[in-house]
Amino acid sequence: MTTTTEREEEATPSRAERARVTIQRFGGHLAGMVMPNIGAFIAWGLITALFIPSGWTPNAHIAELVDPMINFLLPVLIGYTGGRMVHGQRGAVVGAVATVGIAVGASIPMFLGAMIVGPLGGFLIKLWDEKVGSKTAPGFKMLVDNFSAGIIGGTLAVLGMLGIGPVVQGITKALGNGVQGLIDAHLLPLVSLIVEPAKVLFLNNAINHGVLSPLGVADALKDGKAIEFLIEPNPGPGLGILLALTLFGARSARATAPGAIVIQFLGGIHEIYFPYILATPRLILAAIAGGAAGVATFSIFGAGLTATPSPGSIIAVLAVTPKGGYLGVVAGVLVAAVVSFIVAAALLKFGRDARREEREAAIASGGTVAA
Repeated sequence: MTTTTEREEEATPSRAERARVTIQRFGGHLAGMVMPNIGAFIAWGLITALFIPSGWTPNAHIAELVDPMINFLLPVLIGYTGGRMVHGQRGAVVGAVATVGIAVGASIPMFLGAMIVGPLGGFLIKLWDEKVGSKTAPGFKMLVDNFSAGIIGGTLAVLGMLGIGPVVQGITKALGNGVQGLIDAHLLPLVSLIVEPAKVLFLNNAINHGVLSPLGVADALKDGKAIEFLIEPNPGPGLGILLALTLFGARSARATAPGAIVIQFLGGIHEIYFPYILATPRLILAAIAGGAAGVATFSIFGAGLTATPSPGSIIAVLAVTPKGGYLGVVAGVLVAAVVSFIVAAALLKFGRDARREEREAAIASGGTVAA
């Protein structure tokens, strides 16, 4: 006979279950900030792939849109959405203002910072409204509401501008030192443990051009090619993850991932798949596995490029592949794609969770679904 204590123990979630729920909830918050803005990411990716100097139809005038969109528009949209999730329109306004501060104070796209200060701004204005705003006399309410939002948003913007930049620079320097140490220790595949998470945090350009490219230039001058040029621009890991999301992801991901594949693999805009990983953080394991498998394959074949491909599309990668080196380069890209696809599909449970959530949502809304 089951005792009351045993029933309570069965009903109490284990530590592992609580951790899993916490991670899922965290991923859900990230998804709520990122996924509504995927259309803006795609717009930026299309403009970049088409009009930058190495794009399909270069146009210097139109290409002026690229930097403002990734440095300001996209982070502000994320900060706006994060603030709105916490406290409606007032939270959205404060979150957007706060995000502008960190965007101006950093030299790299501040997506991660937007995910922090956006909800923070929403939380602070919500706290103000609950503690002070609700007690304001009706005749002064509009005045107090407007000034409170302005003061809180402006303060966060200034703090973000002055404080986030040095922190990000320190993180970037530490990551660069870690990559250099692994290369010096001849543990090149393990570089993916640093490079892939750094890419997802939009530090890809800092790692590639600040660490890997200078090392590659030295090797290319000596050997005519360098494997360092293949580590960050490899389009294989992103391709595998996007293919897995196309087949097994949530409905919103399945709707947008196919278009993202074209932009990422052919256009070379890797940033297009970063939000998908931020929305489902466990997929970073697929990126790391695919990246490490690709680097290992490049090493086995002795593959390398003559220069950094820009952007990191398969077309640009093949364009700077030395004569006779295509087999190793293509093999590394394909292995990275296959490994990341398999790992991502397993992490997504081959779509079982997505289908269950869709069935539950349909039932909750009064609809019916097929078994």
